[in-house]
Amino acid sequence: MANTVSNVFKDQLLKGNHNFQSGGNTYKVGLYTSSRTAAATDTGYDTTNESSGTGYTAAGNTLTNSGVTGGASASTAYIDFSDTSWTTVTVSAQYALIYQSSGGAASASAGAVCWLDFGGTFSTTAGTFTLQFPAAGTSTAIIRLS
Repeated sequence: MANTVSNVFKDQLLKGNHNFQSGGNTYKVGLYTSSRTAAATDTGYDTTNESSGTGYTAAGNTLTNSGVTGGASASTAYIDFSDTSWTTVTVSAQYALIYQSSGGAASASAGAVCWLDFGGTFSTTAGTFTLQFPAAGTSTAIIRLS
């Protein structure tokens, strides 16, 4: 599986239920094991095969974003999240789910935004597990519309 946008995200975005502006809705990222079957049809956060271990809290970390970049003269709009880390953690993960945890689509049936596939399992033991997002840009940002 490659990175996958959730079907429900597309629906909820067009219904106006996502606000990625700085100070808008709250988005989180949870980590999942290779046992998870991550799919575009997943609708929201759940604990099925969520990673666990010392220092990892269920539901993951809250993401910080810098708002939406784009406008009338831009053919691509995008958002960027700051890298996020779990420190002093013992955890393994192959996938991460970005989801809305507060706002118009924040529910188990509508909050999923996208799955990130690490291409294999990454682990740390009593260390730092960092999710590094790509550089903000029209061809690199993790979420972009063109």
